[in-house]
Amino acid sequence: MPSKTYLWIEDRKGKAGFLFWKTLMRELCPDVIVESKKNNSELVKAVKALQDRNNQYIIVLDHAFDNLQVYREQKLLKTYADGKDNVFLLSIICFEYLLLEFDKLVDWIYAPDDEFLIKRAWAVKAREMLLPMIRSGELNYTSIREIVTNDNYKKEYNIEQLSARLLYDLTRNTGFEISKGKIGDCWIRSCCEWQERQEDDICGLENNRMSISEKMRAVYQGTSLSKEFSNAGLEVVL
Repeated sequence: MPSKTYLWIEDRKGKAGFLFWKTLMRELCPDVIVESKKNNSELVKAVKALQDRNNQYIIVLDHAFDNLQVYREQKLLKTYADGKDNVFLLSIICFEYLLLEFDKLVDWIYAPDDEFLIKRAWAVKAREMLLPMIRSGELNYTSIREIVTNDNYKKEYNIEQLSARLLYDLTRNTGFEISKGKIGDCWIRSCCEWQERQEDDICGLENNRMSISEKMRAVYQGTSLSKEFSNAGLEVVL
């Protein structure tokens, strides 16, 4: 009997993260079975209890390196995974950060003459500062807050929360809007199948509409997913 490959995630069914991973894997690796473990603690427990040696397991646990609780669970997860040669960990801060780092994010969200480009210039600039800081390992919250002057950011305590908030501020009121409970249709459907789309809702893909398969391949190629999938032995046919 041929072996199977599972992708275990902490996101609950129906939530934004779950819908993103289901859509991504359906388009890129349709044979991979996506399963929700409901939360990070249950995901760690599932890996600890795993006895199956015949199938492959890819694990996605948010890697918020400045969140002490998540850091502890990440260490436990690594300990349990190291003892199993069919378990592979993806090093991803969170799915919101994946989309925040997507190289075509701003180009997709906004049309060239979109007024949001002016109104949200502070968020675009904050993203431009945040990404190289994380990639270099020299995260500086003081510098970020000098750019992100919105008072709401003073409540953000870790990189996962900051990434999610910034992504929301960039995408809100568009077909790409992402919050903890919602992922916009434009991320999980072909252009232009946004059910609430109005005549004046024009994004950067208006003149170059893409299928959902094309979108997911672009996300894969334009983020750290390509490296992480390769490290886990996941093959993607582009």
